[in-house]
Amino acid sequence: MAEQVMIPKGGDRPNQDVFAETLEWLAENDRSIIAVTSDSRGSGKLVAFGKKFPKQIVEVGIAEQNLVGVAAGLGSCDKKVFAVSPACFLTTRALEQIKNDICYSDHPVTVVGISAGVSYGALGSTHHSLHDYAALRAINNIIVVAPADNFETEQATLLAAESDQPVYLRFGKKVMPSLKVKHSDVFAFGKGRVITEGADVAIIANGETVYPALQAANALMDNGIHATVVSMHTIKPLDTELLEKLTASCGAIITVEEHSVCGGLGEACASFLLQHGYCKPFKIIGIPEEYTVTGSQVEIFRHYGISEEGIAKEVLSLLQ
Repeated sequence: MAEQVMIPKGGDRPNQDVFAETLEWLAENDRSIIAVTSDSRGSGKLVAFGKKFPKQIVEVGIAEQNLVGVAAGLGSCDKKVFAVSPACFLTTRALEQIKNDICYSDHPVTVVGISAGVSYGALGSTHHSLHDYAALRAINNIIVVAPADNFETEQATLLAAESDQPVYLRFGKKVMPSLKVKHSDVFAFGKGRVITEGADVAIIANGETVYPALQAANALMDNGIHATVVSMHTIKPLDTELLEKLTASCGAIITVEEHSVCGGLGEACASFLLQHGYCKPFKIIGIPEEYTVTGSQVEIFRHYGISEEGIAKEVLSLLQ
């Protein structure tokens, strides 16, 4: 039986801030760390990094394809490169360069998509990145990660710096609470973190949707429903071992993501389970196949059911 989880009040810091601080710490100890930005050092929280390490940052201007090309070239010279740009532009305008210059050429570059999902809020669909999981999952030789909290962000950045293959890190702008995990805090690419455990339903989320999933799990206890909540931070490679365990131990599965319902976390989970003969009630919560409504991230989340109330409602419907 699941226990009530203490949900942090307020928050710590935006994951983007933690990423920048971790990168600065890495650069102090390793001169091969290079940041490449596309007029994005401000939004990427790298102004202080640039002042402190002017020889370890390259600014290419608003030119995402050049950003990736320069990053790939530096990566070929044994530099540990972090290419930082808004996710909505980085994974569309420079998709060919990510595919060929980085992944096909096997350069260990970390591509960092900032202000991801619907972080840009009222700027609308042109500035939302609801396609990046789907696009990058289809490209061979890249790890795709969306950290949920400050701890996962710090650990993902440290691991990316040591990775011998390309990595995509995805960050939003929201202040994120630290998730309290009962088990020891161990972070590894391709291994989901179990936040709380319950046998009735597994709620698998990532990035900034993990927190509302945890809120929903607590609310569901008032209905006698006990949920497992998982931060499936790595979309690729997916933690299929954990998926198998969840299917065996839980009555139903719901996935939650700040991404289109097409081609993201939910479809990755569904594809594995169906192809391996697992059959359980299953639901994907995400952005439907439409241009998003206009509003803040909170308003958009609420509209599409990516909220405590929306997730809890879908769980009750699925179990009934």
